[in-house]
Amino acid sequence: MSWIEWVMMGMFVVAVAISVWKVYVFLPAKPLADDDTTEEAQQKLMELMLRCIVERYEHHEELTTALLFNYMVNDPQFDREHFWRFNPNKLNNLIVRYFAKHPHASTLEHIYHAEKARLSPRSPGQ
Repeated sequence: MSWIEWVMMGMFVVAVAISVWKVYVFLPAKPLADDDTTEEAQQKLMELMLRCIVERYEHHEELTTALLFNYMVNDPQFDREHFWRFNPNKLNNLIVRYFAKHPHASTLEHIYHAEKARLSPRSPGQ
C-alpha cells in the first residue's frame, strides 16, 4: 500500500470512530424524569382513568372519551408535569389496553360495572 492509501485508511477509521462517538453521546443513556411510557406511569394513568370512570358514573353522567379526558386532566391527582404529553389518543390507548386485559368489557359502562366493586370502599360489616 502506498502512503496515500494509508492516509485514506487512517482518515476513514477516524471518521468512523467520531461517528460512533457522536451516536453514543446523543442517545439517552438513562430514562427521562418525565417518561410517561414506563409500566409504572401507565399503571398510574390506568388507576386514575378507572377512578374517574367510577366517580362519574356514580353521578349518573353519560360518559364519553372526550369528557373522561377532561375529567382526568382536571383531576387534582393528575401530575401535569409528568404527564404533559397525555392527550385523547393516549387515553384511547389506555382504554384499549384495559379491553385487552379484560375481554368481557367493551364500553366505558362495562368498565364502570367491573371496577365499581374493586374501587369502592367496603364497610366493616361486609
